[in-house]
Amino acid sequence: MPSPTVMPSLSLPRPKRLALAGSIFGLLSLGLAYRFALQYRRRAGSPHRSPVEGSPADFGLEFESVEIRSGDAWLAAWFVPAEADSNTNSNAGRRSGPTRASAEPRPAVAIVHGWESNRGRSMAHIRYLHAAGFHCLVIDARGHGDNRPEDLPVSVPEFAADAAAAARWLAARPEVSAVGLLGHSMGGAGVIVAAATEPTVRAVVALSAPADLVRMIRHTFEMAEMHIPGPIATPLAWLTARVMLAPRGQSLDEASASANAARYHGPLLLMHGEDDRGVPAAHLGLIAEAAWSTRTDPGAARVETLILSGFGHRWLYEAAEARQRAASFLAEALGGPVSPEKAGDLAAACFVQRPENPVYGFGATSTSVRAAAAARDRARDQAGGEARSQAHDATRGEARAEADAASHP
Repeated sequence: MPSPTVMPSLSLPRPKRLALAGSIFGLLSLGLAYRFALQYRRRAGSPHRSPVEGSPADFGLEFESVEIRSGDAWLAAWFVPAEADSNTNSNAGRRSGPTRASAEPRPAVAIVHGWESNRGRSMAHIRYLHAAGFHCLVIDARGHGDNRPEDLPVSVPEFAADAAAAARWLAARPEVSAVGLLGHSMGGAGVIVAAATEPTVRAVVALSAPADLVRMIRHTFEMAEMHIPGPIATPLAWLTARVMLAPRGQSLDEASASANAARYHGPLLLMHGEDDRGVPAAHLGLIAEAAWSTRTDPGAARVETLILSGFGHRWLYEAAEARQRAASFLAEALGGPVSPEKAGDLAAACFVQRPENPVYGFGATSTSVRAAAAARDRARDQAGGEARSQAHDATRGEARAEADAASHP
């Protein structure tokens, strides 16, 4: 009778069993993390487009509707030419008739909105920069506003590519003498990244800009109240950022305002709201530190910062100080159109307010969390609105008096 076949033992020494279990657990964890990153990309990689409402004509500004080529995309945009005489601009935004375009070359500013916004919500920036004598170009970033939806995820590199395309379009115009960029939030990160590689950019103003994509994603975990422990949240944010950028073959450096601020050597102004919940004000410090780290020469272009007390992520332009600093900074960096002091006074005197129906929230967070955050933001805005309005009225009067004095020596 044949003897039974002896099966080999499958038992492993304890250390090897532990190592195998650890490997299996690691692979399962990585798989779950990757599935999470894919879901995040589906939720946060495609912006919710909102219709563009109004136009510069609502404020008596002459403008031209244009389309700008950015890679394989066409961007809807408005070009608002400067007036012939900035001395009459102290009450810009209050005229009912069309403006007279300037015949002589002047500096221009390309304005880039933030995530899930559009060019219509950048009207305030157009108004106070136009009041200071600049040509203005405001675009819809790809996947936003009147542009077609994108098939691939949209992130900082796309905002940067669109900002660079806007700068090149302006630089090719005969009435433009120099080009600056101004961007908010993801648009703020985008203009910094663009300036690092686009030689036509002479100055950058970045408002509420995130320092890098990993930190921004890490913060959205907190905004969504996910309560992920720090040792897990940071590598998960890193993986999620890589997955977000993978379809377009982009690197984390290409999405980092900090990394590109170190490469950009032109004038840079960073502004942030002290109470920013979307992108904490610490991001300003990270970007500024990176910019300063490569400007060791005493003659290096300046890096300026401004943190506004009582302001959050949006509507920094409601502070006269913010309008004054942006316009004076750009006038000095771009060589006009008027003196930095006068440009600042004219911009400060142009009273602007947030849109009548502001939009709150962020696509990466759940509907319920976005609604709760929106309610908190509205309550905060309403609580501080009256005080800010009184401050605006007072500052507006002072700035307008200074502007009038400058216009009539």
